[in-house]
Amino acid sequence: MVEQRVVRFGEGAGTSAAWIQPALELAQRGRLDYLSFECLAERTIALAQLARLKNHEAGYDPYLVRRMRGVLLHCWAAGTRILTNMGAANPLGAGQRTVEVARELGLRGLRVGVVTGDDVLAALDRDALVVAETGRPLRELGDRLVSANAYLGAEPIVAALEAGAQVVVGGRFADPSLALAALRHAFGWGAADWDLLGAGICVGHLTECGPQVTGGYFADPGRKDVPDPAAIGYPIAECYADGTAVITKLPGTGGRISAATCTEQLLYEIHDPAAYLTPDVSADFSGVRFAEDGPDRVRVAGARGRPAPASLKVTVGYRDGYVGEGQISYGGSGCLARARQAAAIVRARLEALGVRPREVKVDFIGVDSLFGPAQAAEREPNEVRLRVAARTDTREEAEAVGMEVEGLWVGGPYGGGGAARAVREVVAAGSVYLPREAVKPEITILEA
Repeated sequence: MVEQRVVRFGEGAGTSAAWIQPALELAQRGRLDYLSFECLAERTIALAQLARLKNHEAGYDPYLVRRMRGVLLHCWAAGTRILTNMGAANPLGAGQRTVEVARELGLRGLRVGVVTGDDVLAALDRDALVVAETGRPLRELGDRLVSANAYLGAEPIVAALEAGAQVVVGGRFADPSLALAALRHAFGWGAADWDLLGAGICVGHLTECGPQVTGGYFADPGRKDVPDPAAIGYPIAECYADGTAVITKLPGTGGRISAATCTEQLLYEIHDPAAYLTPDVSADFSGVRFAEDGPDRVRVAGARGRPAPASLKVTVGYRDGYVGEGQISYGGSGCLARARQAAAIVRARLEALGVRPREVKVDFIGVDSLFGPAQAAEREPNEVRLRVAARTDTREEAEAVGMEVEGLWVGGPYGGGGAARAVREVVAAGSVYLPREAVKPEITILEA
């Protein structure tokens, strides 16, 4: 019997803020062929574009240098290739910083492949395109439009790997395409091997959120217990050329992998399980089956695929006003009544000041902030935190919200404490669709 080749793919993130230590463990003892850092969400790249507008050298993931300093030496020694979308709004800047870290570590000759071309802001026909979520013409956003990034698939990542890159950095790759690129490169899958591509996307979708599949988002103490969550391990996929895989984690780490954790992650953020649309393939997860193959080992099979959509999704980011908020706490007897009076005071003062928010939200945290007034506690709480937040067109109006709440220190009901205020600019995200031939990825190879 011929022994099947196993490709080990590890996911070291799942979000920009993901814990770094579990990724270091993967690099140190995971015996990985590929280590991925999937760090983008829909709004993340728009915020990165805003950062780059303020500083042209910024715009990549703020933890890129820290992650690369942690894993590069181990990955170099083990022959592990790194794939990531930490380039965000500035892939070339991210690639250059990665090269600098490699030189600091003495890794002369390390090759970094930078994938650009997802930034399509200049190529948009604003008169012809419509924002999918609103049905309104893109042109109506005017100068509020700050970013437009197309979802790239595995193809340019594969090309960078074939060019000898040991690290591939890009911007808006589709989340599961990072894993698919690794498997296409390792097994030589073609761009039209639809069932294999669907299987690779399934592996990528299961692992893309990091510890969600190893029990993190699954955990519900007393109902769905997860051992040692503070030391949770990040996922590893042991992959085979026929598209099957085993989802597992490092021995000795916390967390849990079971058919249940995998099922929850499979259903995460997909609309139609039989038509999960990606830049690479229309994946069909309706036939996916999980089989537990030992402790913290789940075998996955049954994903299929059909030809990819003719268009690529583009996330557009645009300025959409400001949110100003203030918070203050009340405790002891009558605390809820005092918090309600404080909220009424703030509303009245904002009206007297001529502040006209688009919307106002008042939360009594611990009482009704999640489920609304109908679900308010029947008994008097011992403590409550008032939060007043307002959506405004100007920063000045947003600042007024927090100032009026903070003024409750001395001007409101007795016993208020722990006041805080904040203002943030709102960057909203929408979607448009471009023919895939309008998006032209480019690859640049940098060497340490």
